[in-house]
Amino acid sequence: MQQRRDPEPLRGPEGAPDAQITVEKQLAEGDLVATRWVGRGTHEGELLGIQPTGKQVTVSGLTISRLEGGKIVEEFQNWDTFGMMQQLDAVPALAHA
Repeated sequence: MQQRRDPEPLRGPEGAPDAQITVEKQLAEGDLVATRWVGRGTHEGELLGIQPTGKQVTVSGLTISRLEGGKIVEEFQNWDTFGMMQQLDAVPALAHA
């Protein structure tokens, strides 16, 4: 029996051809850099199990990077996954009181 292999996901510029990342604020101290960013793009491929919707999405996030010798050796990222899922109609929007 032959095992089915899913194609490798596209990464880098090929995986998100219209993606734009804008750095909103960046702070550095010692070997740490904190970057607040906003990403924009079109949902054209499967993402977190959601089939392509063709919708434009905007996502904000924060990345903390640790550098050694001028290179990033460790990163922590936090981004608004829930807000993105709402924009893709994958979860219901919160009711406004």
